[in-house]
Amino acid sequence: MLLLQSLLLVAPCLTFALAPHPTTVTIKNDHPLIYYHGRWDSSPGTWWAGSGFKLNVRNLRSLSLNLGPHTTLPLAAVGVSVDNSDFFTVNASAGTNIIPLASSTAAESDKSKSTVVRINVEGWQNNRINLESIVLNSDAVLLPYKSSKLSFQFIGDSLSAGQFLPQGVDQAWPFLVGETFKAEHRVNAQPGAALTDVLSFGNVHGVSFQFFKTEDTGFFFTTDHNFTTPWDFSRDRPSATHIVIHIGANDAAQAIPNAQFIQVYSDFIARIRTINPKQPIFVFTPWGWPNADGSIGQYYQGQYQLIVDDRKAKGDKNIFLVDTTGWVTFADVFPDNQHPNVAGHAKIAGKFVSWLEEWGLSPQ
Repeated sequence: MLLLQSLLLVAPCLTFALAPHPTTVTIKNDHPLIYYHGRWDSSPGTWWAGSGFKLNVRNLRSLSLNLGPHTTLPLAAVGVSVDNSDFFTVNASAGTNIIPLASSTAAESDKSKSTVVRINVEGWQNNRINLESIVLNSDAVLLPYKSSKLSFQFIGDSLSAGQFLPQGVDQAWPFLVGETFKAEHRVNAQPGAALTDVLSFGNVHGVSFQFFKTEDTGFFFTTDHNFTTPWDFSRDRPSATHIVIHIGANDAAQAIPNAQFIQVYSDFIARIRTINPKQPIFVFTPWGWPNADGSIGQYYQGQYQLIVDDRKAKGDKNIFLVDTTGWVTFADVFPDNQHPNVAGHAKIAGKFVSWLEEWGLSPQ
């Protein structure tokens, strides 16, 4: 009886802890409002430089990515842009990765404000992120991302992939052109690869084969995914409105004869036309390999004109030759490898933007 009385006397003083309010919300990788772009496999994991995703979030104050075991070890360089800021690099690895937000965004008091975050892999190699989930502050609201009506598809090799650049593809001329026109843009460019389906500088396939696959040629050296799968072009959202091709340097390095190169290039365009039957295709001539003495090492001179002329003769009215002669000098390249440097890529982008504006294209 005494024990019961004691408990009754103590009972009014007891308090009960309430479950803490969650401070974050987890978005699974299959959420329909994650706007994926580029090439992703089913894990889902990225392939090809520039692949990534975009988010439109109301009241965003914190953001982190949970990446799975297929993420490149020890890390993958990821480009991040918040509300159209310049892209900055985050070194992402398997596990939880906090994405820095601008202080003005993190402290934003207007809960009606939405923030667009763009994330992509920068590298042409070591470029796999395996997205498991996205973690936001608990009162954030994921909104639909409104894509541009313009959508560039760039196809090429190291001269388009941003090889040797500090921020990879995010500083390469195709990416810069897409940004200037406020367009969606996909860059399928593989350093060392020929267009012709031959072994070239470690690439077991040429771009004429690999472009139609989910994976880039790095699959061959990947222990957890050493196979290819057909790419479903209906996953390109929106589908390409403009197609740009700059390729051939590695075909020349592999001594592919003119006639064979013309045939491979023509067949490649014909296959692209089965996917994009009417969209304009822009065929770049090479700017060549600039030398210190002012000379330019050229390859396949006059052959690109023949390719375009042949397509036009077959009734293709929406294919155009872009003559890049004189666009790149020795001052615009890294002296030890003759690839465009950061300023060189910006110069090429500026030249092509001017060309497109004269052709009739304007930002959407």
